[in-house]
Amino acid sequence: MLNGGIRILVLIFVISLFFVMGSSLSFGEEKKPVFDVITINSAITPPVAKHIINAINQSSNEGSDGLIILLDTPGGLDLAMRDIIKGLLNSSIPVIVFVYPSGARAASAGVIITMAANVAGMAPGTNIGAAHPVALGAGKMDETMAEKVENDFVAYAKSIAKKRGRDTKWVEEAIRKSKSITAEEALKLNVIDFVVVDINQLLEKMDGKEVTLASGKIVLKTKGAIVNHRAMGLREKILTTLSNPNIAYLLLMIGLAGLYFEFAHPGVVLPGVIGGISLILSFYALQTLPVNYAGVLLIIFGIILFIAEIKIISHGMLTVAGIISLILGSLMLFESPAPALRVSLAVMLPTVAVTSLFFAGIITLALKAQMRKPVTGPEGMIGEEGNTITVVYEDGKVFIRGEYWNAFSKELVEKGERVKVVGISGFKVEIEKIISEKEG
Repeated sequence: MLNGGIRILVLIFVISLFFVMGSSLSFGEEKKPVFDVITINSAITPPVAKHIINAINQSSNEGSDGLIILLDTPGGLDLAMRDIIKGLLNSSIPVIVFVYPSGARAASAGVIITMAANVAGMAPGTNIGAAHPVALGAGKMDETMAEKVENDFVAYAKSIAKKRGRDTKWVEEAIRKSKSITAEEALKLNVIDFVVVDINQLLEKMDGKEVTLASGKIVLKTKGAIVNHRAMGLREKILTTLSNPNIAYLLLMIGLAGLYFEFAHPGVVLPGVIGGISLILSFYALQTLPVNYAGVLLIIFGIILFIAEIKIISHGMLTVAGIISLILGSLMLFESPAPALRVSLAVMLPTVAVTSLFFAGIITLALKAQMRKPVTGPEGMIGEEGNTITVVYEDGKVFIRGEYWNAFSKELVEKGERVKVVGISGFKVEIEKIISEKEG
């Protein structure tokens, strides 16, 4: 009885010991910080801006300690850039922009986005700069307007640089003189905070750094942080892909060609459906890009010239004019010196060639059809041959092309004779006897 009581006491003691040790361990462990990571390696367009803003909101809502943006961009649209910067400046969590990997760049709009981050880092072998505003919509700006836009952009960039404690003089030179510098030069000029080789080194360097959020100042705790990579969702991937100028251009051309084919051959259906969907998608893509509408009109005018070639005999002049209009429209379609916001020549030239061949083929088939002898209707009966079923003079019957016809003739034709149609009068055919060589 006594031994049993001792065993129970020992068991309770052991369980209590494990509980105390477990409690001590759990209290001793600190929650590791979590930093989400997204990758931007394209032009700055409205879908990209939406992806970044969504990522900031999602990280904030899920309790992450910060968001790291791996940036590699040739620049982009002014409105999309300003949306991103508003998201960065008003974020409730620290946002770090890291120009990465080596060989990447933060050009044009990427310069201002990098400088607006709470922490800006670059990998060795990257560059930042050349932020002159060059395209803000359709058409070219006159000198006065260009100066106004440049001054506005300089004031905007300097205010952001000042807020983040970065060099305002250099950012003005990057805008007015299109200056670009290396990662090491950017660190020396106080444009960025760190030059680091990867995310782990970036987290190590950031630990203990004080940053200012919309809610106030905080000290970053990044030691031993968990890195959580967030991939772009399917919908965002599709919208970003559609905003590629090459894709937008191809969709526009496919849409116009498909609808033209459907109108030229009603009832085929599939080309019309594909053309309609492609054209609607191209409209979405074009409204996210710096489109020059003169280019769109030239492309449509080229299609109109192709159609006119079928109706008007121009001996190919309208087709040539249509091809020229198509080429000029394609060259003018996107108003931007940034290659990422223009149609690539490697895409444009084959597309113009294929489209021109397509319309030339349709025109050729249409013209051949117009010149071909009619095979249906009254005109299609002229020249057809058959046999007389009865004697034919002022009236009679013939069998031609598998059908019985009422017939008449200027001369008497006996039953069973070989005849051909020489005219139509109402529902009667005029025939004449075919004289064989023997009879001749």
